[in-house]
Amino acid sequence: MPALRLFGRKWLFASDDLVFPGTFEICFRLVWLALMSCVINKYWHNTYACEEHGLTIRIYLAGIIAIICVNLILLMVIVNRSAQGGITDTQNRWIVAPLLTIKISLIFPETFFNVFGTVWAFCGTIGCENKDFYSKTVIEITVILNWIVFGLIMFGFAIVYNPLGSSKYRKELDQNGPTETTLHKKVSKMWIKRFRWVFCCLRRDEYGQEAFMQVASLLSALFRGTDLVPSDIIAGAILLRVRQKRETREMRRIRMLNPDDGPRYSTDMSRLFATSPPWMTIPNARHMLRFALASYGWPMVCYLKCCSGCFKLLKNITCCGCCRNRTDVVADNCCLCHFGGVIEISRLRSEDIIHVNMKNHIFELPYCILLDHKKKQIVVSVRGSLSFRDVFTDLTADALDFQAPGFPPGSAAHRGMVIGAEKLLNRLQEGKLLDRVCNTYADYTLTLTGHSLGGGVSILIGAKLREKYPDLRVYAFATPAGLLSREAARVTESFVFTVGVGDDFVMRLCVESVENIRTNVIETLRASKLPKYRIMLNGFGYTMFNIPSRDLETTWRDVSDLSIQQSEAAQATLDVDQINAEAALVSKEISSRRFAKTRLYTGGRILHIIRRKKTEMEKKTKTGGPTYEMRWCQPEEFQEFKVMPRMVLDHLPDNVFKTLTTIIEEQKNYKESKISLESL
Repeated sequence: MPALRLFGRKWLFASDDLVFPGTFEICFRLVWLALMSCVINKYWHNTYACEEHGLTIRIYLAGIIAIICVNLILLMVIVNRSAQGGITDTQNRWIVAPLLTIKISLIFPETFFNVFGTVWAFCGTIGCENKDFYSKTVIEITVILNWIVFGLIMFGFAIVYNPLGSSKYRKELDQNGPTETTLHKKVSKMWIKRFRWVFCCLRRDEYGQEAFMQVASLLSALFRGTDLVPSDIIAGAILLRVRQKRETREMRRIRMLNPDDGPRYSTDMSRLFATSPPWMTIPNARHMLRFALASYGWPMVCYLKCCSGCFKLLKNITCCGCCRNRTDVVADNCCLCHFGGVIEISRLRSEDIIHVNMKNHIFELPYCILLDHKKKQIVVSVRGSLSFRDVFTDLTADALDFQAPGFPPGSAAHRGMVIGAEKLLNRLQEGKLLDRVCNTYADYTLTLTGHSLGGGVSILIGAKLREKYPDLRVYAFATPAGLLSREAARVTESFVFTVGVGDDFVMRLCVESVENIRTNVIETLRASKLPKYRIMLNGFGYTMFNIPSRDLETTWRDVSDLSIQQSEAAQATLDVDQINAEAALVSKEISSRRFAKTRLYTGGRILHIIRRKKTEMEKKTKTGGPTYEMRWCQPEEFQEFKVMPRMVLDHLPDNVFKTLTTIIEEQKNYKESKISLESL
């Protein structure tokens, strides 16, 4: 940071990104130099016996050695200079660009010599016989490896090429009018082209083009003009994780000094659920999460049971099932593997699987309708994100007007989920499928459930159907943060039970939190004095081997200034609705650039479960109470994105299921031990 300028354009790497690739190339060329030195030592005197091409071969050998030595000297200087200063201290690395230009110019003579070496080693047109097996083998291997290195260099150029990095293009923007507006449109078009090439199979979807445009506009608003390169984002995430960990320790210390300050997590479930509706319980949530898992079909079976999953499916699949014209299964494969997966995970009879629809397009999610005779429920389970189509549904994250019975005027919701909920409702109403099932089982309660994306869509469908089905309930797990406007989210608390575990990143993921973390990453990088290669090394050791991060925690320029800057940035986000939408979208000021026009929140009554920190006595005696503790949370508490080690694991549905299972088992063991003590 900033991006390196080379050959009149900006590239997607910085002057401090050359330490690791340069070190790798130094090691490679040292080995190459040693091998070629041995070849010259053994073969040099033989070239004088060749009357026609002896001089040419000596020039080739000497030229290869000379190029290797010059490259080694340049690489050592580049690596040394690239390691100097902090990420933003570009003046300490000003010499890297000219040195790199010289290094790249050496590719041309090196390619010429390699072509000659290829002709000599493999074509047999150069008449200088080489009877030494060692020398011949080394030259052939060297030529092959040199072409591989050349290919890697070309691939590297393609990776770091910036289509909008040309200085000529930026001069044209300055001359032709509003730079940022034009640049925003240009960056959006670039992202759309990338999506069309990479996700060409999605272009045929009905809403494919709309999704591409929405996601492209979002990515342009987030990263346009930041001058960040990919390695800066990784280093910023590492530093931000360290800062957030330090802030968490400080908050924990303050709470220990002031135990009555704010809500606290608890292991007393009887007190915790005393004021909640009787259907909002941990056992019920675990029971419904099984149905949410079932909507993923056979991939979830294979994921949960890696070794035996395929064998588990065999007893439930139907050979040539697609030839039997079944109306209760849509868009499944020939053997109805998805249908078999639903049976395996839900543990229901095939007769209780009313309908399974696995049709998956952008804004169109798979779902299944199940009969739960144990709880007397008609369950509509909506699948979460599993395909690239689902990812585009997730990323179409701007606010869209959403009206439902009981919602206040002007309510808004996540655009992708609103369209997905409307399409799923239309499918449920085709042939009055849901009405027929509810009329057949009139004494059953309609219940919706889903995980992640499926949980958000379930909440929106529940809001639409609640007027028709007053007893409707929704169990949502790991729901995204950017779902509903605040007043609409408050209405859902009466019929939606939302469960989140630990540091789940999706429950903190919305457009606004990503915009805030973008600003925090930039400010954190500016405040760090540590070179990027040391940040990467420390971050790798901290992540993989839990090496203490003291080196990362003690290298800030001025933490107080950083805190002030971040508080000002946070204050700016409070005034989003007062800023003109177009001006906020194309603003040159990164901290005030806003894609989100309306702040969105998680829906439902939110139960947040975290792993309980053991006391010193419990650690010494190797005993302990409950593994988890929990409390009811407000949606505002999930507006800050946190970089945590378990932020992905805590989102996975199997981990949520294991957490709920552990809580139930420990509660059961506690009650049994209590009864046995009372009997004594």
